[in-house]
Amino acid sequence: MNYKNIKSFSIFLCLLMAISLFGQTKSNEKLNYLKQRLPSTTPVIFAPNLISKKGVYEFGSVFNKSATEFFYGVNVNGKEEIRYSKLIGDHWSEPRTILSHEKYGYNDPFLSPDEQRLYFISQRSLDGLNKKEDYDIWYVKRLSNGWSEPMNAGTNINSESSEYYISFTNSGTMYFSSNKLGNNFDIYASKVVNGKFQQATRLSDSINTPAYEADVFIDPDEKYIIFCATRKDGLGRGDLYISFKRKNGTWSTSINMGDRINTKGHELCPFVSKDGNYLFYTSNQDIYWVSTKIFDNYRNKK
Repeated sequence: MNYKNIKSFSIFLCLLMAISLFGQTKSNEKLNYLKQRLPSTTPVIFAPNLISKKGVYEFGSVFNKSATEFFYGVNVNGKEEIRYSKLIGDHWSEPRTILSHEKYGYNDPFLSPDEQRLYFISQRSLDGLNKKEDYDIWYVKRLSNGWSEPMNAGTNINSESSEYYISFTNSGTMYFSSNKLGNNFDIYASKVVNGKFQQATRLSDSINTPAYEADVFIDPDEKYIIFCATRKDGLGRGDLYISFKRKNGTWSTSINMGDRINTKGHELCPFVSKDGNYLFYTSNQDIYWVSTKIFDNYRNKK
């Protein structure tokens, strides 16, 4: 075999390996997301009849980094609880309830950056005996045999008003919403110093307005932020908005994500998978997902 033939054959082998690896990657990716067909830039219901079920209101959802664990909140006949499914081999376990209580609910789960804590919201009282009027942010620690008892996130996060939804940057800064300044909710951030949350600060007017802003997802690298808001330019009861971080560190003016995402109903609880490929959110009481390639439509408008 001459040199040209050897070179051509080597290139051919490399192409075959690349095609094989690409196919394997796409197959593994599909497996990791509960074996669901991967979405395009058109949103579809996530895992119908397995996760998104008729008669059940599914709320916030979160995958771990490897997309082998899935946590989500549900409301069944007014009862809020958190459910969980895990990839075991090439099969996903049947979703089961991991956090529930007869007096108060648990909702909006989100993993800490190290995935050793599961954060959520609850109307649980500090003594754990009663239900109170406002929501606080709580967490449980991962144990070898399950999860710890719920722990309150503390007064630098929680107030006498309600705190909703949680997401984190890679450095551990928590983003969440609160109505402690009035009837409407605003979005706040709390940095971590020596393992402790600092006093939360309200985000700029590029994000917050006199209207309702809540259910915030922050990109772990803080490149963009997605949240639910109720504004005059909205299409329904609550829409998803997006803002991008500028080079000078400020946020661009948030924009409505449009009718590809938003409807006449209520869109809320955004979450982007750790690989950055898929946006999950709740719409019409089900969980939907869509390729984040759709974000390119909004970057051009910022």
